[in-house]
Amino acid sequence: MAERLNGHTLLVSLIATPIRHSLSPTMWNESFAKNKMDYAYLAFEVGNEQLEDAVKGIRALDIQGSNVSMPNKQKIIPLLDELSPAAKLAGAVNTVVNQNGHLVGHVTDGTGCMRALREEGVDIKDKVVTLTGAGGAGTAIAIQAALDGAKEIRIFNIDDQHYATAEANAQKINEHTDTVATVTPLENQTAFKQSLSESDVFIEATGVGMHPLENQSLITDPSFIREDLVVFDVVYSPAETELLKFVREHGVKKAYNGLGMMLYQGAEAFKLITGEEMPIAHVKEVLGLD
Repeated sequence: MAERLNGHTLLVSLIATPIRHSLSPTMWNESFAKNKMDYAYLAFEVGNEQLEDAVKGIRALDIQGSNVSMPNKQKIIPLLDELSPAAKLAGAVNTVVNQNGHLVGHVTDGTGCMRALREEGVDIKDKVVTLTGAGGAGTAIAIQAALDGAKEIRIFNIDDQHYATAEANAQKINEHTDTVATVTPLENQTAFKQSLSESDVFIEATGVGMHPLENQSLITDPSFIREDLVVFDVVYSPAETELLKFVREHGVKKAYNGLGMMLYQGAEAFKLITGEEMPIAHVKEVLGLD
């Protein structure tokens, strides 16, 4: 790495918290080295309180672009100059492209999740999906699943500040796609269990299972789990969350963490920021995904 850095090296950033666990710096920097690109990628612990200053820094330091993760994916929107159509519909941003000081927000989480599922032989089209979470990732996944032809999306979220977002997401889906979307409080465990028993795919996008909630799982009752249920947890650190461990122990054959989603959303972000293709085969080898 050191021998590649010079006075012309361009910087790409990641702003989120917590973020020191992230594999994105490895993924991007390995890609830069493989492609012989004069770039570097660094992660910065940035929460909502520091977000405005961080965005000013992207402009002031001519950072080429930035990935954005929790808890900033929605809070960053008013600080940007423009949104892509998908980001506007999702109301969330995970990638910022700096076009000579003009900051454009994009969202690649949804396409990354759908591609990760397809790579495992799971097509979302005509499927019934239970989705927990309506933050940045959950929103992007809900919108993309609908655009990709899911039959139903049943969104569950606790009655917090994101519940209104979940309702807005469902309204957009019902108005702009053929998918039927509903929203139910996650506190209604009877409805949640019933939905899971009827679903083809369960996508967990709340962040439960990641530090500091690494010992928690939204599913603790095995009575309604079917072996043919597909379970996808957006968390990838730890690699096996309590949710994945639990459903695997109770017979679920297709249970995946968020590594594939991170890879494919990152590949799209890489193309948006640098204009070049991420060397996916090389990154899979580095991350042990082969």
